[in-house]
Amino acid sequence: MTSIGPNELFFLMQGLKWTLALTLIGFFGGGVFGLCVALARTADNKIASRVTAGYIAIFQGTPLLMQLFVVYYGVALLGLNIDAWLAVAIAFTLHASAFLGEIWRGGIQAVPKGQTEAAKALGLHYVSRMKDIVLPQAFKISLPATIGFLVQLIKGTSLAAIVGFVELSRAGQIISNQTFKPLTVFAIVGLTYFLICWPLSLWGAGVEKRLQTASR
Repeated sequence: MTSIGPNELFFLMQGLKWTLALTLIGFFGGGVFGLCVALARTADNKIASRVTAGYIAIFQGTPLLMQLFVVYYGVALLGLNIDAWLAVAIAFTLHASAFLGEIWRGGIQAVPKGQTEAAKALGLHYVSRMKDIVLPQAFKISLPATIGFLVQLIKGTSLAAIVGFVELSRAGQIISNQTFKPLTVFAIVGLTYFLICWPLSLWGAGVEKRLQTASR
């Protein structure tokens, strides 16, 4: 039976590095596409609104695990050979864009319509209205939900192991198989997730409380 030493801990930290990298890629990539989804979802164009509504429904109505499988194996059916890293990055970006798009759609629609109407009366065009008036307020309103989704995304990266991607959970499984100490290994893995997610959850709760106080 092998003990858990510096080499094993270093391997776990390497897995943590890829967990954080995948989270950042999914969150920021999903944020860019999610903003486009939110704007299309709230646009006056009914076709754009319905298409993005369907896009959101697909990703919210199917498991993330299935989405990973579809991207990883679906791209291969098209004759393209991509590694696990690129496949999971694409899958998490698409997944995040749908959820962030819906979160921010709610924030945009929560901004009082009177402000948009006043901006139109002042002759501000669409880009200026969204950039200077609507989106800053919408992002502030939806910040607690955005942070909550980020926490879920961090934990969701553990599913990437199913297509051979070695992140924190998969690294823990490998070390567990080598040392035959699953309880100790996964206690370390769980503690690592907790130390990352708990401060974010506290931050989100604090932001939500401040917003509720400010609205009274």
